[in-house]
Amino acid sequence: MINLDYQSRTPIYEQIVNQFERLISLGILKPKQQIYSIRELATSLGVNPNTVKKAYEELESRGAINTISTKGTFVADDTSSILKNAINEKIETIKKEIEELAKLGITKEEIIKKIS
Repeated sequence: MINLDYQSRTPIYEQIVNQFERLISLGILKPKQQIYSIRELATSLGVNPNTVKKAYEELESRGAINTISTKGTFVADDTSSILKNAINEKIETIKKEIEELAKLGITKEEIIKKIS
C-alpha cells in the first residue's frame, strides 16, 4: 500500500503523508476506515516508529485522519479537503509546466491543441 523511495531527498515522513493523501484522494482509503497503528506501519515499512508518528501527526493536523484513544486511527469522516488539495496541487504543477513550455516559445493555444 505504501511505497517508500529511500533514495529520494523527500523525507520519509513526508513520503508517508503524501502516499496517504494520495490513497484518500483516489478513494482507496475510505472515510472512517481504520488504518495501521503507528507500530504496525513502522514495522511493515522498516522505519522508526517516530517517523510514522510524525507523519500521522501531520495527517491529523491536515484533517486527513483521526486518532481515537484505545480504538485506533481512522481516515477522517470528511476527506473532501484532501481531494481539493490534491486537485489544486496538480493544477499548480500543470501551470508551471505550461509556463516552462511558454518559455520555449509554445503558445497556450498550441499546447491545448497538442493535448486535446
